Amino acid sequence: MNTIIQVSNVSKTFTLHNQGSAEIAVLNNVDLSVSAGECIALTGPSGAGKSTLMRLIYGNYKAQSGAIKINDVDLVSAEARDIIRVRRESLGYVSQFLRVLPRVPALTVVAEPLRAVGVPEDDALERAANLLTELNIPENLWSLSPTTFSGGEQQRVNIARGFAHPYPALLLDEPTASLDPVNREVVLQLIRSAKARGAAIVGIFHDAEARARVCDRTVDVDNFTVANSA
Repeated sequence: MNTIIQVSNVSKTFTLHNQGSAEIAVLNNVDLSVSAGECIALTGPSGAGKSTLMRLIYGNYKAQSGAIKINDVDLVSAEARDIIRVRRESLGYVSQFLRVLPRVPALTVVAEPLRAVGVPEDDALERAANLLTELNIPENLWSLSPTTFSGGEQQRVNIARGFAHPYPALLLDEPTASLDPVNREVVLQLIRSAKARGAAIVGIFHDAEARARVCDRTVDVDNFTVANSA
């Protein structure tokens, strides 16, 4: 199988500049590979570093050592413009929180990843409309800013945006949290469809049943925490 996400010997330390530049080592020598069509779940207790690892893979945090490759681009050593390009073309991220510009309609928010890669506006809006329909966002809300929506509606808009473009790699942070059973099923089907087209997926799933249904294996991040790496 073609490896899409490759994390090799990655370590992360945080420096607390407001506390005398004290350093806190969080992750040590992380090794992880995800193939096309595979979904892995990051597991471990609270504080083990699951979210930190996700942010490292997305390039929000910079590793102290090692390599994080999305296809052939190493995000640890890449220039900022190359990280932005990888995010635009190859690496999607569904976080737990919707971050959008105020007053931008929900339909436009969902279509934006497609427009960013050159998809014609009409096609991008059609795909966005299909996803919002699938995720049961009423059409009378599409022209409104999702910042006015309920938490569950915002999460569904966030999911629609994350699945709009067929990213080769996807990061999912609690994608079924705060969802009712009907929309939870929709999200699980979106994940299965992404796997079927060859996406490599890394996710955090506290929903054990959802994890069992869509993930091929689990990786215990606690194995890479500094306290357990001696």
